[in-house]
Amino acid sequence: MIGGWELSVVRVTLDGVEVTAADIARIPRTNLRVPVEEFAQVWVEAGRRSAGGDWYAAGVAMTCRWMARGTVELNGRHTPVWAPVTNRSARAYEELIEAELLAAEKLALRRPVPAWLAARPGWCEAVCATLRWAWRRSGPPPVPLPDTATH
Repeated sequence: MIGGWELSVVRVTLDGVEVTAADIARIPRTNLRVPVEEFAQVWVEAGRRSAGGDWYAAGVAMTCRWMARGTVELNGRHTPVWAPVTNRSARAYEELIEAELLAAEKLALRRPVPAWLAARPGWCEAVCATLRWAWRRSGPPPVPLPDTATH
């Protein structure tokens, strides 16, 4: 149980991808600088919000899945998710997480803004906010969490 949420029944779909208790249990603790319970709450909440087409929430959820070394099924095979900005296929580890944050910050400064990025409002900001929070412990969680006392 994390923050009043029963993880064994948590299933949030994001483009056919679910966050499960097993996903959370496999998160390498060296990939996070925040408590895993709080990270899991952010990941689940972002996944829930992204179902409505919110690019910011989708960016948070995608970044969490990558940091957690999640997988996706492609052509019947499980493969590591790609890094959100660089599209690296390598699983997240400390040096790659830092490199991804730097790449995200650089992308946020590009002018003119690439057309593909302009079509995804809030996505790059979400990636930066998630990595700053979860990796550098800088700033608040990238999505507000519901009051767990009411769950």
